[in-house]
Amino acid sequence: MKEGIHPKYADCTITCACGEVVHTRSTKGNMRVEICSKCHPFFTGKQKFVDSGGRVDKFNNRLKAKAK
Repeated sequence: MKEGIHPKYADCTITCACGEVVHTRSTKGNMRVEICSKCHPFFTGKQKFVDSGGRVDKFNNRLKAKAK
């Protein structure tokens, strides 16, 4: 590999909102995620409603505004 052209590849910690912590390596550094494989409905088999930033409420408000 050429010297000096590659980003630094260092240890990082990925933390999920459910509390799961994964230690890996990345060029990005430490990360926080909302959903991981421990809490995602596809992997757990449990239905879980995820409303990211009130998107459902925003959509319902726009729908009501157009109906008027």
